[in-house]
Amino acid sequence: MGYAVVLGEALIDLQEAEHDGEVVYRQAIGGAPLNVAVGATRLGGQVQYVGSLSDDVLGNRIAGFLTERGVGTDGVKRVPVPTTLAVTTFVGAEPTFTFYGEPPSYALLGPGDLDTATVAGADVVYTGSISLLREPFRAAARAAWATPGPLRVFDPNARPTLLPDGAAVTHLRELSEEFFATADLVKLSSADAEVLYDGAAPEQAAERIRGLGAKAVVVTAGSKGAYINAADGATMLAAPKVDAVDATGAGDSVMGALVRRLLADGLPKDLEGWQRNVQFALNVAALVCERRGGAVAMPTAGEVSARWPSQY
Repeated sequence: MGYAVVLGEALIDLQEAEHDGEVVYRQAIGGAPLNVAVGATRLGGQVQYVGSLSDDVLGNRIAGFLTERGVGTDGVKRVPVPTTLAVTTFVGAEPTFTFYGEPPSYALLGPGDLDTATVAGADVVYTGSISLLREPFRAAARAAWATPGPLRVFDPNARPTLLPDGAAVTHLRELSEEFFATADLVKLSSADAEVLYDGAAPEQAAERIRGLGAKAVVVTAGSKGAYINAADGATMLAAPKVDAVDATGAGDSVMGALVRRLLADGLPKDLEGWQRNVQFALNVAALVCERRGGAVAMPTAGEVSARWPSQY
């Protein structure tokens, strides 16, 4: 069986909650790429996570969590800085993130830390998210992306709290478009599209990204579902109806599910193939939304098929 290499951040989320009438913060292991790695592994894929983790007690917890979930950690670099914290506040089920820790523990992997043979031997390489805003990680991601062989999968995961002004948005757009141009799949949210392209709708953003060279684009739109733009057409898929309690990690679970399908079946040949993959991914995300806590909410393939037996 082939494997995926997932590059990017792992950190600690402090998630706002209520206990005995008081606001408290619940610790959870997170980071979009970590969620993708765990999500794909829970669905039966083999994944090597590549990134930097603090050598403190929280870094030890993250490393232990990855190992317990079956994610490979040979590509992890331990670093002597405190683990980055992402404080998560909510309006309804939608999270907002504020980051603490300088330098960020998640962005200290450099190109010299990459095992190029591991990257070259992968069927899929994923990168993206907030790690790309910092060096030396950005150079490591570029080196992995330039390695011939794997399918290339990218998620910009724009976080407005890390983009203080228009210049920062422009920088992220230009950086993202560098990766879009040679991607086999770009997955982004409708919120990402609005940030990167000045309020653009999913259809507009997907058309632009495909025009840059991406082979397929999937734009998730929360409870509305996802928009797909592939070489032979485009369509909108509806999301399953669920009672959402926490959307943390839902978009990442879509990416994890798409990575899992790429590992199993390779690149879809047409829009119909992408629709099958995205429908599966939306079902995975629906289960995540019914549970609390990002990475710990990722379902197994058996849980997905048990919920929607007629589809599998």
